[in-house]
Amino acid sequence: MGKDKLRKWKENLGFSHVFEPDIKAIAGGEGLHRGEWARAVFGNDHPITLELGCGKGEYTVGLARRHPERNFIGVDIKGHRFWRGAKTSEEEGLSNVAFLRTKIEFVHHFFAPGEVSEIWLTFSDPQPKDEKGTKRITSEVFLERYRGFMTPGGIVHVKSDSPLLYALSKEGWIEAGFPILEDSQDVYGDLVPRVDAAFADVLNIRTFYEQRWLEEGKNIHYLRTSV
Repeated sequence: MGKDKLRKWKENLGFSHVFEPDIKAIAGGEGLHRGEWARAVFGNDHPITLELGCGKGEYTVGLARRHPERNFIGVDIKGHRFWRGAKTSEEEGLSNVAFLRTKIEFVHHFFAPGEVSEIWLTFSDPQPKDEKGTKRITSEVFLERYRGFMTPGGIVHVKSDSPLLYALSKEGWIEAGFPILEDSQDVYGDLVPRVDAAFADVLNIRTFYEQRWLEEGKNIHYLRTSV
């Protein structure tokens, strides 16, 4: 195990806005701010946005900078990755950011019905062998799970470099009856020029790996639905 990982894990323990619960305890019925994230963690009643599979937390932090009137929680199982977002938000004094270390499969244990209004799924693993969609976190199977803790009509965004994930997600959503509210196979060539300036600014948040893929000539795909 690398010393850098150990250093980041240790530093995460000192951040008041990083939560690393024991998942066995949560699955067994213990709570962690379930139904109370806005009040208990952020000290307000603002809407909550999740970034699931947040990696370094670039989207979580980028959204929080742009929308101080909302709360943002980055979720990932790899704490050494979101350490970067946790540290940046701490340094910038962003009080509307938190990070939760858990597997996405268990995220429904942490939030009560109607507690989350928006989800971003950024550059998720396409899981090419996952025919039933039980591992692909953009699938209709997961959308049904998210529906259990989202507000009625809550919005789910997908941003991806993978044509496969885009195609499988779109096909599954249509078959399951989830509306396609926005759809683009080229975020920067097609979508950004035709949306309003505020949303174009959000779409222009670029992760480290996204920038690399763009430099390699890959298109970025986008889908939006409501649950």
